[in-house]
Amino acid sequence: MGKIIVPALVRGPVLVCKEGLSFWGGVDPSTGVIVDAHHPQHGMALGGRVVMMPTSRGSCTGSGVLLGLSLAGQAPAALIFREGEDILTLGALIAGRMFDRRIAVVRLAPVDYDAVANEPEVQITEDALVTPHRTIRLQPLSSDDLELDGQDRRFLAGEFGPAAQLAMETICTMAIAQDAARLIDVSRVHIDGCIYASPAFLTFARKMADLGGRVRVPTTMNAISVDHANWRSQGVVEDFGGPASRLADAYVEMGAKPSFTCAPYLLGDKPGKGEDIAWAESNAVIYANSVLGARTVKHPDFLDLCIALTGRAPRSGVYLERHRAPQRLIQVEWPQDADDAFWPMLGWLVGQAAPDCIPLIQGLEHATPNEDDLKALCAAFGTTSASPMLHIRDLTPEADLPLAADAATVRITPSDFARLWEMFNAGPAEVDLVALGSPHFSQAECRAFAQLMDGRRVSDHVTAIITLGRATLERIRADGTEQRLVAAGVRIVPDLCWCSISEPVFPREARVLMTNSGKYAHYAPGLSQREVRFGSLAMCAEAACTGRAPARSPAWIQGAS
Repeated sequence: MGKIIVPALVRGPVLVCKEGLSFWGGVDPSTGVIVDAHHPQHGMALGGRVVMMPTSRGSCTGSGVLLGLSLAGQAPAALIFREGEDILTLGALIAGRMFDRRIAVVRLAPVDYDAVANEPEVQITEDALVTPHRTIRLQPLSSDDLELDGQDRRFLAGEFGPAAQLAMETICTMAIAQDAARLIDVSRVHIDGCIYASPAFLTFARKMADLGGRVRVPTTMNAISVDHANWRSQGVVEDFGGPASRLADAYVEMGAKPSFTCAPYLLGDKPGKGEDIAWAESNAVIYANSVLGARTVKHPDFLDLCIALTGRAPRSGVYLERHRAPQRLIQVEWPQDADDAFWPMLGWLVGQAAPDCIPLIQGLEHATPNEDDLKALCAAFGTTSASPMLHIRDLTPEADLPLAADAATVRITPSDFARLWEMFNAGPAEVDLVALGSPHFSQAECRAFAQLMDGRRVSDHVTAIITLGRATLERIRADGTEQRLVAAGVRIVPDLCWCSISEPVFPREARVLMTNSGKYAHYAPGLSQREVRFGSLAMCAEAACTGRAPARSPAWIQGAS
C-alpha cells in the first residue's frame, strides 16, 4: 500500500520529474512553469498535472510557492513522491486546511512509483490511486502512534488561542507524516516564510497574526524582499513594496526579531552543538547541522511559524542521531592552489552526487576552509541536494559518525570541476552586474572585497551590489568597511538577498551578472532571466572594475583538467 499524506479527490495527466525540484527558484510562481535552467524538465508546466518526483530539493520557500500556485489556479493536481518529503507536503496541507484548495500528496514504494511513472493518467480517491492499468491501495495517516504531552493537548484544545491551535494541528499532521513518535522542545526558530514570493505569503501571515499568533521562543527572520526602510526611495513600486514590507511587519507583530538575514549563523548568538533548534532557509539548515553541530530538519515555510508559536517540533529526521550518519562517501582530490571558488563548486557537485542522502566528503584533510568557505559550500550543496546536512572528514563536528555499511562511493574528479565551470560561465564575457551576498555577506567577506577594491573603482558600465543582514551592516559601518566600499562605487543593500531581489533594485538594464555564489549561479537564470558568469571574489572585483569576466578558468582548474 501507498500512503496518502494529504487527501484530495483529483485526476490528471502524469508529469515525471527525473530529479527533485525546488519550487522556489525553480518554478515560476505565477504560471507554474519549471524555470530551473538546469532541470531535465525545464519549460514544462505543472498546473493540473499529477507531478511525480523522488522528493523535492532546495529552498524551504517551496511550500509558499505551492500555496501561491494553488490560489492562482496553477498548482499541480497531485504530488507523488518516492521518498519522504516535507516542503511541498506542507504547502499542500496549508492550501487545503486554510484556503480549501485541494492538492493530493501521495508517497509510493519504489516499485509502485516506477510503475505509475509509466502511466499516462492518474486518479486519486479517498483510498486508492487508479491508473488505466493498475489500482494501488492508499493508507491514510493515523495519529495512534503519536505521543502528546499535556501541554500539546492544551494547544490542540485551543487554550492558547486559535492561531496556536491551528499551528499545533499542523505540527501534529506533519509529525504523523514523518513517522515521529512524539514532539520535542526547540530553543529557537528562524522564519523563512517572510519572503514575498506571491500574495499567498502575506495572506497566511496576516491571517495568523489576526488570529492572535505570538511566538513562544526566540525567533529570527530571513531576508525579506525589500530594503524595509528604503524601498520607496529605491523606486520599488507600491504594489510590490507595500505587501512585501507588510509581510515582514506581520511576523514582527507576532514577536519575531527583524534580523532580516538568510545567514542567522552570522548573528552573535549562534546555536551550539547538540542544541535542538527549528530553522528554515535551506543554507542555514545545512550550515547549522553540518558546521555548528546543532540539530534541525529542513522545516518548510509556514511550519516554521507554527513551531515558533508553540515551541514544539516533530522529533524526526536529523533531530535523531541515528539519522545524522553519512550514507554516501564522496572522494575529492584537494587542489592545493585552489581559490575560494572551489568551495561553492564543491558544494554543488557533492549535492549532485548525493541528491537524497547525507554525504561524507573525504580528501580535504589538509584544507583549511574558513567560515565563509563553509557557508558557500553548504549553500551550493542545498541547490542540488535535498539532504539537510553533510560531513567533511576531520573538519566538521560529527564527521566521526559511522558510515552506513552499504554506502556507495562517488569520486568527484577534476573534470567535474571543469564541466561545472563551463556550465556556470555560459554567459557572455561582458558583465554589467556583480552580485555578491548569496547567502548574505559576512563582515570578513565585506572586508576582503573592500581590500580588493582599495585604490580602484567600479566601472561606469557596471553595478556592484552586496546584500547583507542588518547586524553585519552595523559592524562594517563601525569598522569603516562600509565607507571604503561606497568610496569604490559598491552599493550595499540590507534586508533582502539575491534570491528575493527584484527590479529596480536589481538593475533593469543588466543583461549579464557575475557572482561568486554557487547558489546564485544555479538559481539566477530562472530567477532573474539573465545570463550568468561565476568566479572567485577576486575575479568578481576584476569584473566590477573592467566590465569583463575572466576569459579562462583559474589555474587550479586548468592544471587539473
